[in-house]
Amino acid sequence: QVQLVESGGGLVQAGGSLRLSCAASRRTFGNYHMGWFRQAPGKEREFVAGISSTDINTYYADSVKGRFTISRDNAKNTVYLQMNSLKPEDTAVYYCAADNRGVGVSRSRDAYKYWGQGTQVTVSS
Repeated sequence: QVQLVESGGGLVQAGGSLRLSCAASRRTFGNYHMGWFRQAPGKEREFVAGISSTDINTYYADSVKGRFTISRDNAKNTVYLQMNSLKPEDTAVYYCAADNRGVGVSRSRDAYKYWGQGTQVTVSS
């Protein structure tokens, strides 16, 4: 069992930045691929970014590529999402998730077994 706790959400103006953090409860955090997803009201939860367990490979949704950066610190059991040039359409609840399957990083939410409770990001125009 892995517990994930997100933090760093809030209200920001368009063009601003936020950094989300996700702290994991287990020391085996380094064995998990990690992902960030988001869900806006009335919409499906969608993939935002993913990072491999070894911190070598990163993946992004086209809508955030060039603006968001995912990273991790395995020594701190934490994954981050740096969000720059935020837009009103980035408004959503952001979730981090852990994938323990041991294969490649997935963009599918079905691949992720453990989820945090989510943190709200609101971007005003």
